[in-house]
Amino acid sequence: MATIPDMMQAITVVNAGKDSKLQLTQCQMPQPGPDQLLVKVAAAGINRADLMQRRGLYPPPPGDSDILGLEVAGMVVAAGPQHKHWLGKAVFGLVNGGGYAEYALMQAGHAMAVPNGYAMAEAAAVAEVFLTAYQLLCSIGNLQTGQRVLIHAGASGVGTAAIQLACALGAEVAVTASSEEKLSACRKLGAGLTINYTTTDFAQVLAQQWPEGINLILDPVAGDYISREIPLLAMDAKVVIYAMMGGRDIPSLDLAALFKRRGQLICSTLRNRSNRYKTNLTQAFSHAFGKALAQRQLQPVLQQQFYWQQAEQAHQLMASNATVGKLVLTF
Repeated sequence: MATIPDMMQAITVVNAGKDSKLQLTQCQMPQPGPDQLLVKVAAAGINRADLMQRRGLYPPPPGDSDILGLEVAGMVVAAGPQHKHWLGKAVFGLVNGGGYAEYALMQAGHAMAVPNGYAMAEAAAVAEVFLTAYQLLCSIGNLQTGQRVLIHAGASGVGTAAIQLACALGAEVAVTASSEEKLSACRKLGAGLTINYTTTDFAQVLAQQWPEGINLILDPVAGDYISREIPLLAMDAKVVIYAMMGGRDIPSLDLAALFKRRGQLICSTLRNRSNRYKTNLTQAFSHAFGKALAQRQLQPVLQQQFYWQQAEQAHQLMASNATVGKLVLTF
């Protein structure tokens, strides 16, 4: 096993806030605890949470690394005493921050073996979006075969993962996105009903196309979307809100319409869940869909790779909302 240095390079945030910048910094090498792996990072997924964190809007939970990056793929170079079997293995998975660095700590329970034939950049594009989508659809949404699901931001990383999972579960899938290019990508993944929200009223289309109502809505927008979604719900349906890209305030919300449908509004996050929760989620996803992932019946939509020195450029591209699927930094 190669010698592990005392210091490493990482991408850190300068002047967190609206005018933040990214820079390369020398940092102390993290040391794995009893239930952790030290991963030599080959690739790290980029997520909107990273953009929010550098603006000071999404601080890491207490005790977690303040370096950006919530998912990595790489080689295990050190491990806690009960997890030595991972040494020398290629893994991918969630990390509690610290992904934008040469080395990162990963809870052993969050590690998944990189499937044969997967590039490290592909593996780094899986964990955050597929585990989030699995949590929203299955753990929270309890989506069943034959039910109807609406996925907003269908061409996003979570959206592209959720379309694939929902189709694998045998659900009917509708999506919204902002361009024909994005909608075409969603159709290729299996979405049956695609709506350009910039030119069409999604609520009007869905009321006409699915008059029986929608069983589950995955909503990263919030804001005024919520009052438009409630009339679309079937009985006992759920709206799961997992981001607030449209704002945190809900104008003119009439709860009577929600009561009439026995509907549920659920707010969900993944980052601030416990390590045990993330371990159970990882294991449940691997059990349900690990084989499909390995056989590429499910796979990440990887738009572009950037060398890690180009992190600023990658963030600007993500902020432009011009992406389909995932962006990844390679080391």
